[in-house]
Amino acid sequence: MEDTPVGFDLELSRRGLLVGSAATAAVTAAASAAQAAGSDPHPVMKVSFEVNGAPETLELDPRTTLLDALREHLHLTGTKKGCDHGQCGACTLMVNGRRINSCLSLAVMHEDDRIITIEGLGTPDRLHPMQAAFIKHDGFQCGYCTPGQICSAVAVLDEIRAGHPSHVSASLTDPPQATGVEIAERMSGNICRCGAYANIHDAIAEVAGRPA
Repeated sequence: MEDTPVGFDLELSRRGLLVGSAATAAVTAAASAAQAAGSDPHPVMKVSFEVNGAPETLELDPRTTLLDALREHLHLTGTKKGCDHGQCGACTLMVNGRRINSCLSLAVMHEDDRIITIEGLGTPDRLHPMQAAFIKHDGFQCGYCTPGQICSAVAVLDEIRAGHPSHVSASLTDPPQATGVEIAERMSGNICRCGAYANIHDAIAEVAGRPA
């Protein structure tokens, strides 16, 4: 097999550089032309949904995540941005009764959805039972992951009551129970860097009506 001439590699590299530079220049020119013409290169889209029982309508860049729409546009900052990659669970909230990582979901995907954030679960003078249990059992230290932990915990018990099995459910036909193993498995997507897992489990077990 013959060696490829050095000049051939240089020609390919030079050609690739020229093509890439031309593409970048074209995109920049298109954006500049759009701005000069008074149009936005990133048009907004309207989305309407219900947040904590109140109707909301926003005009957003279609790339805006649900997390950023809530925090930056509706100023509901209880839901936290942690890893921003759907791995830590800090941004967990409930949409139509199911928990999701809001950092991975675009806001415009949720037209007419019902969204519940930590602010919608309870108030300081009227706590949700899960919030009260977290306080009682000291289920937090720095508190950053706590809103996502609580939203996830509420949804976990709803999932168990609805009979949705998990990977550790003893049977696919018998209703799952809020055992320690079930709770740990279902909460595994919520990371607590302070390591308050034992207290979090005790809080959830109390609300579930089971011994810690």
